[in-house]
Amino acid sequence: MRTSPNIIITGTPGVGKTVHCEQLAQETGLKHLSINTVAKERGCHDGYDEKLKSWIVDEDKVPIFSFPYYYLLDEIENEVAQGGYLIDWHACDLFPKSWIDLVVVLRCPSTSILYDRLASRGYGEDKLQENLDAEIFEVLLDEARQAYDEEIVVELMSENDDEIESNCSRIVSWIDAWQQNRTTTDG
Repeated sequence: MRTSPNIIITGTPGVGKTVHCEQLAQETGLKHLSINTVAKERGCHDGYDEKLKSWIVDEDKVPIFSFPYYYLLDEIENEVAQGGYLIDWHACDLFPKSWIDLVVVLRCPSTSILYDRLASRGYGEDKLQENLDAEIFEVLLDEARQAYDEEIVVELMSENDDEIESNCSRIVSWIDAWQQNRTTTDG
């Protein structure tokens, strides 16, 4: 049985997933697991999309250097099964329900703020528009709500530093309660 929870921190690119994960990792000791990094380093991708300037992550991709062959989920299963991970990715529906204790969907509904964040990363117009549309239409929030039980999906705003601090504090409190509940239930 896990003694620390697994939490997905998801949302449209530019909403602050990595910032939240890094701060939470420092505050809680949970490990930051960037799916983009895993896919790149372990070969779970279909190459680089020059137009969108990003790796094409493929959860079904077989890395050519692995034997036996593994898929993205196989690559992280042993780690995540132990618990204690902050899973950082812009999608969440591929992770099995049994792995996940909380899904945090970060939102930045102010398109001007999100646009500025993405533009500062050098995103091209196609990628900017694709991500702004995803945020406007709540694509990732809907995905999370369809993939996981309602009670573990939390939507948090992430437009400024105060909201990031408040979000992290709220998540830390949730982690403490989760761990306390495990101790009480097991003891």
